[in-house]
Formats: sequence, structure tokens, C-alpha cells
Amino acid sequence: MPRFYPILMVRKRELNGNDLRQCLRIAFGGTLGFMLCKIMGWNYGAFFTVTPILLLGLVPRLNGHVIRQFLANMTLVSVAVLVLQGLLGDKPIPMTLVVVALFALLFREMARGPNFLFGAMSIVNLSMQMHFASYPQADVFDIVTSNMMAVLLTLFIAGLMQSLFPDVEPRQPRQMPKKPLSNQRHEVILATTVATLSFVGFQVMDLQGSLSAQVATILVLFPMNWKGAGPAGWNRAIGTLVGCNFGLLIQFVLMNHFSVLPFIALGLWLSLMLFARYHMLEGGMSAAGFSALTTMAILFGQYVSPQQDLIYSDLYRFSSLAVAVLLALMAVYLMHHLLNRFQSTRLQPLS
Repeated sequence: MPRFYPILMVRKRELNGNDLRQCLRIAFGGTLGFMLCKIMGWNYGAFFTVTPILLLGLVPRLNGHVIRQFLANMTLVSVAVLVLQGLLGDKPIPMTLVVVALFALLFREMARGPNFLFGAMSIVNLSMQMHFASYPQADVFDIVTSNMMAVLLTLFIAGLMQSLFPDVEPRQPRQMPKKPLSNQRHEVILATTVATLSFVGFQVMDLQGSLSAQVATILVLFPMNWKGAGPAGWNRAIGTLVGCNFGLLIQFVLMNHFSVLPFIALGLWLSLMLFARYHMLEGGMSAAGFSALTTMAILFGQYVSPQQDLIYSDLYRFSSLAVAVLLALMAVYLMHHLLNRFQSTRLQPLS
């Protein structure tokens, strides 16, 4: 039975050679994406900082299957956002129905296993782009093209990091457990329902400044069941709290030099390296360390500019995320018990 950990959950006592190389790939890859988007003045910096960390943090080794899933995610999300906003932007009910169908398709791919990365990345990117597209002043074409550029840049960065910091020994492939059909139905229905409620809630309440909170409600669904979502929500909150505090620490250390890009990049690299270490000690899973990584990526990528620091964004980010995660976990708990009432959707323990 999963437990709630009051501190960062550490499963390993020390890093091996491959773990250290992956830490370096995450830290340098995320910092490189951040610097390029700031130097070039690209919009939606969260895409360019978060996407490399998602790929390098969740996928130990780049290969053809990973690249195909990544490109398929870019294509599906780009077409979906253009169609949804272009044709259904002023029709909330048809838009919600299409979003439900997309979420169900993507969570189904995650539940099956082989295309987990495609489903996970598509859900995160779709949620982020729909969030940005809800801004009254948003340019949907700019959002889509920015994400496409971020995906292509991420593949280049991942390939470069793999060349600069290759593994020192072969990795054993992760074994995906075989799930009965009732478990797959349970996970898809539960995750689709909660993700849709999150989408509708953020649209109705017009919470434009809560990107991190909306993404958090999606990331806590990655275990796709109540037993995993509870610890995931706790780890998400702990990782975000630690990441926000570290961001504030960097802010206070740099003080008036916060607009100097090399100084900001150094602070980001140090934080990514620190949290990447915890991420690898947690087995490379989406837990507290990974939450802190994505927290730093969104804070620095989206909110840092010469005219804006982190203090307000930091405080607002954690408070909004805590409320959003709590509500999402309540919805997961209720759906879990509802689905377990029926034999065809009952969650069975895996051997």
C-alpha cells in the first residue's frame, strides 16, 4: 500500500554512473532550452523549458520509438488546438465533448503501456496550449507554432545531451505490468473524468494565471488510480513547495542582478541539477523531485523577464496549486469508489 512521505521520497541511497549522466542531461538540456528562448525572444517560454525536462526526465534513452511518439504528440496536439479554437472556440459544449474524446483516447494509450509517452506528453501539451488559448489576447497560431518549435528543439537538445553525456552501461528496459481489462477501463474513465472536470473548471472560472495548477491536476493523474494519485498529489505539493522556495532563494541571492541572463541560467542549472539528483534517487519516476524540476521550469521559463521577478509568481503558484491538487484528489477518490461498484470497471490488484 502506498504511503505518504513527509519529505522528498528517496528510494535509492546513491547514484550510479547512468543516473549521474541523466542528471547532467536534464540540467544542461533544460538550461539550454531556457537560454535559447530568452535570447531569441520567443513567446511561451514554458514550452521551451518544460518540454526538454519532461523528455529527458521521463525517458532515460532516446530511440526511434520515442522520437515517433514525440512527433505524433506534436502533430495531434497542434491539429486539435487549431480545430478546437478555430471551429469551436465560441461553442463550449461541443468543445468539451471533443476534449473528453481526446482525453479518453490519450489515457487509453497510457493505460495500455507501449505508447505511454505519446499519451502523457499529448495530455500535458494539450492542457498547456488550451490554457494559453483561453487568454483573450491569445494568438492561437503563435501558440501552436511555438509548441512545434519547442518539440523540434527538444529533440535536438535530447540528441545533443545523449551525445555529450552518454550512459556508461546498458540499461535494463522497464517491465510494464499487464493490466486486466477492468483495470484499463477503471483508469481511463477515472482519469478522463477528472481531467475534463479540471479543463471545464479552469475555463469557467477564467483562471488564466494558473498554468502550473492546471498542469498539476494532470500530472497527479499519471498513476491513473487512487492508490497512486494520493502519493502523487502529496509529492507534487512537496516538490512544488521546495521548488518555489528554491526559486525565491535564487531571487534573493541575485537581488538587482536578476535581469542578467547568465546569472539566472546559472541559478536554474544549479536547481535543476539538485532536483534531478532527487528525481533519480526516486527511481526516475514522476514524484517529488520531478515535480520540483517542472516547477523550476515553469517559473523560469514562463514568468522570468527583465521586467518581472519570481516573488509574486512563486507565492501564487503554490497556493493555487495546493487548492487545485486537493480538489483533483477529491474527484479521484470519489470516482475510484464509484467505479469499484461495478465488476466491469473494478480495480484489481496486480500480481
